[in-house]
Amino acid sequence: MKLGWAIVAGVLFGSGLAWWVSRDTPQETQRKQQRAQEARAAQAQAARPALYRWRDRAGVLQVTSEPPRPGKASGKVERLDTQPREGIEIHGDRP
Repeated sequence: MKLGWAIVAGVLFGSGLAWWVSRDTPQETQRKQQRAQEARAAQAQAARPALYRWRDRAGVLQVTSEPPRPGKASGKVERLDTQPREGIEIHGDRP
């Protein structure tokens, strides 16, 4: 009978120790929350409808609703929002 209680006590102690070691510290919890917020912001940005402006290998300007496949564009690919942002934007470099 004493051996049974020792086994039960060992299992309880082991369970408590496993919980203690595997729990998140406050810093880890804060990092996880920050990563979750960044992921939500990235998903919200990606969910907005956009057009992609790029030049193909022949130098022809392409405007598509899907980004080009890797290696198809020769240069940078610009992502253009189809919904305007709130407020007024002033760009001095535009004619």
